Amino acid sequence: MRSELNQNILRYVIGVMLSLILAYSLNWTLAYIMPVFVAKLLVDKPIADKQVMTELGLSMVVTVLIALTVISGLAEYPLIMLALVGVMMLWAYYLFQDPNWNFFATMLMISALLLPYLGLMQPAIALQVGKALMVTGGGAVVVFGVMHWLFPAIPRVEASVKTVDVKTREQVRIEKQNRMQESYKALLISFPVIAFCYFYQVTGAILTMIFIGILSLRLTAPKSVKLSLFLLLTNIIGGLLAIIAYELLVTVPWFPFLVAMMLFFTLGFANKIYREPAKAPIYAGVFSALMVIFGAVAASDSKLIDMNFYTRIWQLILMAGYMTGAATLIENVCSDKHAPMSKNTQVQPT
Repeated sequence: MRSELNQNILRYVIGVMLSLILAYSLNWTLAYIMPVFVAKLLVDKPIADKQVMTELGLSMVVTVLIALTVISGLAEYPLIMLALVGVMMLWAYYLFQDPNWNFFATMLMISALLLPYLGLMQPAIALQVGKALMVTGGGAVVVFGVMHWLFPAIPRVEASVKTVDVKTREQVRIEKQNRMQESYKALLISFPVIAFCYFYQVTGAILTMIFIGILSLRLTAPKSVKLSLFLLLTNIIGGLLAIIAYELLVTVPWFPFLVAMMLFFTLGFANKIYREPAKAPIYAGVFSALMVIFGAVAASDSKLIDMNFYTRIWQLILMAGYMTGAATLIENVCSDKHAPMSKNTQVQPT
């Protein structure tokens, strides 16, 4: 058990640091997202089997297809494009509830929201960003595969004795129906904001749309109402750590120091993630926020990390309030609809 834990930590640290060094040294468009993808894959996908690699490969293909669709002239019809964005969002919500397809759903959501919006402004930019997403995601997949090749997951003995849970046709139908209901709920919450950003082309709306898309993916899970506040907290802590990291880098503007500093953060969060599995989502969320905020500012020419941080936090506060209010309202309406039925079932026995 101890060797398996140490191997998981070693795989995580080496994988994240390798992708981080590649991203920060080559610095292509959206390169700073690659370590975030690698960290997510190594935590969410403990085994690199055929199913996982197929999912990752398909996510790259979908990104390119969306970019090619945008530049093919669809950007000239905003209403049709917005309707297709809604369909892709609904599909992403449905797939995200299957653990085998959650990364594919995440890539689909980011591509579906980001690329068409950029295509409305300038189709060529959408193609460039689509290629950058493909390179970033593809690089993350390669690093993920290499890490599992160097540090293969230790098979568990109980896995071979695993019983197959055979579901009836009725159970499968009810499960699909519940997944569709959760998907419609998430779409109902997020789509009004997406449509507002599309029609008015709000400044800085790209971050807003991506955040709402990713957050609304989580709204398909149980206890989803509290998630917006949880994500706000993780972004605040991650942003504060990003400010500390940036101030240290300004004091010592040296690439080896940058690598050593990020290695320190990666080691700390890797130990927390794997040694405290119950709190792993919290530590993973904080570390992702740290890498996204620090990477975005470090990759740009702007030195106003404080301004970018506070702007991001203000957006998160507004979105967290909206998402929490909308999710609470929808759940209250749904519970009110089921309340009379439950009362009737209690009266009938008498």
